[in-house]
Amino acid sequence: MLVYFSLLLFLIGVWGMILNRKNLILIIMSIEMLLLSVNLLFIIFSLRLDDFIGQIASLLILTVAAAESAIGLAILVIYYRINGNITITQLNLLKG
Repeated sequence: MLVYFSLLLFLIGVWGMILNRKNLILIIMSIEMLLLSVNLLFIIFSLRLDDFIGQIASLLILTVAAAESAIGLAILVIYYRINGNITITQLNLLKG
């Protein structure tokens, strides 16, 4: 039952990425939903197989995803302060 819930979360994340191609914050949230569904799947199979390696991998992935999101949102805030908008169509103007 929880495997289907994880699949549903994954499909909602993919659907969110496909539909929201202009809003960067919604794309980041959809990526986080994808990561959370994969982590839930790791935990489910870790409990079913009675092995804690999946839980450790899930914690590692969550830690890296949190750091990645913090850095991405910091870059997004700086970009918004400079340009005044965060539409993806104008992100190709970034230099570096």
